[in-house]
Amino acid sequence: MDMHQAYVNSVDSHVPDAEVVHDRFHISKHLNGAVDQVRRAEHKSLMKDQDETLKGTRSLWLSNLENLSQEKSAEFEQLKDSQLKTSRAWAIREQFRWFWECRSAEEAEEFFRSWFRWASRCRLKPIKKVAKMIEKRIENILSWFRHRISNGASEGFNSIIQSLKSAARGFRSFTHYRTRILFFCGKLKLLPESTSH
Repeated sequence: MDMHQAYVNSVDSHVPDAEVVHDRFHISKHLNGAVDQVRRAEHKSLMKDQDETLKGTRSLWLSNLENLSQEKSAEFEQLKDSQLKTSRAWAIREQFRWFWECRSAEEAEEFFRSWFRWASRCRLKPIKKVAKMIEKRIENILSWFRHRISNGASEGFNSIIQSLKSAARGFRSFTHYRTRILFFCGKLKLLPESTSH
């Protein structure tokens, strides 16, 4: 599940013996959001001096390096090695990716403590805020190493369903909404069957 306290409270009330696993997708989303907040604030500050260094770079900071084209990679190399606050925020977020490569919860906790010291001293408010949120929920994040499960598949379905709803500008009835979801997500075979004589 994601890290909203209401979900944790519900689990505690209804299935108190269950172990919560906070989803890595949501942790990544929070870290990306923090990097983008730093970028936006720094871009605004730089633009006061007509410095366009960060203009049009949002996707570079939020993409995985392996997904960038050769041209974009070269552009990003210069940016990430600069003295920008955004570059520091990105490096902290990027370092956290190695958390998921740890072999056990114990190793991951040790890694996290080292990462947290860096993140909590970085003087970048959005990063510090997310780091503290992760620390507060670290036990339910470390449980991933015992179960290695994710709700990524259901998040993917939810994303498709939301885009269907948005594209249709809403539905007059739930039946039509349900039909559209089943049509697009149900992998139905709609071609007529061939009849052989």
